[in-house]
This record gives sequence, structure tokens and C-alpha cells, in this order.
Amino acid sequence: MNKFFVTLSVLMGVVVLSSNYLVQFPINYYGLNEILTYGAFSYPVAFLITDLANRFYGKFVARKIVYFGFFIGIIFTLLFSTDFADLISIRIAIGSGIAFIAAQLLDIQIFDHLRKKEWFIAPLTSSVIGSIVDTFLFFSISFYATEVPWVTLSLGDLAVKLFVSLIMLVPFKILLKIGKPI
Repeated sequence: MNKFFVTLSVLMGVVVLSSNYLVQFPINYYGLNEILTYGAFSYPVAFLITDLANRFYGKFVARKIVYFGFFIGIIFTLLFSTDFADLISIRIAIGSGIAFIAAQLLDIQIFDHLRKKEWFIAPLTSSVIGSIVDTFLFFSISFYATEVPWVTLSLGDLAVKLFVSLIMLVPFKILLKIGKPI
């Protein structure tokens, strides 16, 4: 479990870092620049990581991975993608941290509560609810009262996150067959 723990924790940190960096860039194709950023595509992987840890090792290990990934993600974000001269960049770092920890811990609780139901119920429900909480907290903290069209960006990002959450059920199911869940 130790190697698995470290791998998932580092992967979680990389997902947080990449998502924090990518959320700064709207998709400038097909008129999507007002409703979607690249961060929406990477962030749902964090829920997959949390849900796999929860399924295989339980909620206590999943929480440790979230805390460790949070620490790595924050350190990476502060070092590599936060411009301390730019208030929005600082707000993105703060919003990311608050949204991440709240959404991931909520995901763990919901998943654990639903773990005995059909295989897809726990990861789908926890990821959907976690994505909603994460999106609302992140965008409101990061961009409220700025010129960034945060409401439309949050709705676009949420739509993609929900879609990617559905897609994440495929690797979740495949990995369930490979490992031995509790």
C-alpha cells in the first residue's frame, strides 16, 4: 500500500497543479472563451484518484491521500503557477485550496456512505456532488467581483466536469477488476 499511497498522492498533487494552471486559460475555439477553461478537463481525475483510494483502502487512507495531495498541490501551485504580483493568481491559489479540500473530503464521505450500492453509484454520485461544490467554491473565491465572467465559466467548467466524471467510470471499472476492493 505504501507505494500505491505515494503514487496516488503525487498524482493528486500533479492534478491539482495542472488544473490550477490550466484554469487560467479559456478555450478560445468555437466561442467557448466565455464558458470554458482547460482546467475542467484535468480536475475530475482528482475524484477518480480519491474514489479508487476509498474503494481499495477505505476512507481513512483516502483522506490521507487527499491531505498529502493537497500539500503537494499547494506547494507546486505556489512555486510554479502563482504570480504573487497578480491578485487573481493569489485568489486562484486560495480558491483552489479551499475548494479542493472541501470537495474531496465531501466526496470521501459520500462515497463511503454509498460504497455497498451498485459499483457505479458511489463514484458517480460523490464525483458529481464534489464537482458541484468544488466548482462553486473555486470560481466564486477566485473570480467574484472581477472582470472574469466567472458565472458562465463555472457553468461551462461544471458541464465538462460532469461529463468527464461519467467517462472516469470506465477506468474506475477497469481498475476494480484489476485490484481487490474492500
